[in-house]
Amino acid sequence: MAQQFDVVVIGSGPAGYIAAIKSAQLGQKTACIEKWVDKEGKTSLGGTCLNVGCIPSKALLESSEKYHEALASLGDHGISLKDVKIDVKAMMARKDKIVKNLTGGIAGLFKANGVTSIEGTGKLLENKQVEVAKHDGSTEVLEAKNVIIATGSVPVEIPPTPMHEDIVVDSTGALEFTEVPKRLGVIGAGVIGLELGSVWARLGSDVVVIEAQDKFLPTADQAIAKAAQKVFEKQGLDIRLGCRVTGSEVKGKQVVVTYQDSEGDKQETFDKLIVCVGRRPVTDACLGEGCGVTLDERRFIFVDDQCRTTVPGVYAIGDVVRGPMLAHKGMEEGVMVAEIIAGHETAQMNYETIPNVIYTHPEIAWVGKTEEQLKADGVDYKVGKMPFAAVGRAMAANDTTGMVKILADKETDRILGMHVFGLSASEIVAQGVISMEFMASAEDLQLTCFAHPTLSEAVHDAALAVDNIALHIANPKKRN
Repeated sequence: MAQQFDVVVIGSGPAGYIAAIKSAQLGQKTACIEKWVDKEGKTSLGGTCLNVGCIPSKALLESSEKYHEALASLGDHGISLKDVKIDVKAMMARKDKIVKNLTGGIAGLFKANGVTSIEGTGKLLENKQVEVAKHDGSTEVLEAKNVIIATGSVPVEIPPTPMHEDIVVDSTGALEFTEVPKRLGVIGAGVIGLELGSVWARLGSDVVVIEAQDKFLPTADQAIAKAAQKVFEKQGLDIRLGCRVTGSEVKGKQVVVTYQDSEGDKQETFDKLIVCVGRRPVTDACLGEGCGVTLDERRFIFVDDQCRTTVPGVYAIGDVVRGPMLAHKGMEEGVMVAEIIAGHETAQMNYETIPNVIYTHPEIAWVGKTEEQLKADGVDYKVGKMPFAAVGRAMAANDTTGMVKILADKETDRILGMHVFGLSASEIVAQGVISMEFMASAEDLQLTCFAHPTLSEAVHDAALAVDNIALHIANPKKRN
């Protein structure tokens, strides 16, 4: 007889494992299926994020930044170091240890909360049955009252640059280099491309970033994006916009990339090439014929505002559905769906307050609307900015690049967006998320007491600047 569960979750990435744990905590008999196998041949929970995405990339970003700081800026603090070297293998070992600790931690959470972990590849069949293809070639069918599809996404491959051993790689391969490439090409100036490019540029690579779009970071506020581009180029990233890659050829241990820009055809030779032009949802392999779940034109699973698919009792969350491909977005969807299944009243998830972060140095983070979006929507707004150059804590940290920018409705004063470029932007932006979640006004932030000296004071002063009140900088010019 087939195993029966109240909830079967397909995929143990951030969306899936949170959905599974929450479901079990709410009294549901829950199973979670995972196909990922680590270097040792063992099933590894956590999906892309923990295994080859968010966590390992941040580990490398942190290591590379410390190396760069030791080389370039510790002298400003009166600290002298000689013969600073980078041990790439040791750096990678540290990254792998962090990944192993966190993936093992999820296994511990499953056990503590009573989630049944099942190894293999899950596929939804008719009548909410789930087929599990085991690693040994056998299959098992589970019966479920509810199914949550959380199979995540994979890197997009493009015909001009097929993967080739360790020379032409995707974002996963870029986390496994055993030495610093002398010359590195990165296709795509998005989040992943900038982060990975930054890692290897800090360690000494000559990095060229090739981007098809004419505008740098088009989804970010353009005041922030333009400032960031200048800083990244000063750091050594050769960012080339408006360039369409047309082909590549591996010659020995190098790859020759051809592309077109406004001047015509061009070529560049690299020791390594990272292709990071986006990600696509993993949907086809997890949907059996006749399961009833429908896909949209981009192969995402079609869901409503509460992640219900077209089949009653079947839900989809995370990267396989509409919205930003962000781990924290998938986590919150997992909680929402688990509560719906358990019959609890649950608030509608607020997709307007999902933060975005690029973990370069300085970091870029934002929540809500950009100035460009407000203009396009015809919203009458006001702007407040505070540069970190005027913030005492940033001066003490020797890291004054960037700013905080707040956008508020001109009539109601309600905060519509917060954009941060600078040290710890990923942490500071949470203040904007909380403010917007509680529908705060700029005046609410103006009347809030911020600790001194802190980087967060830039939020306070940006809120004051919304109404042309200046405490730490010259009075900003009034908007027309």
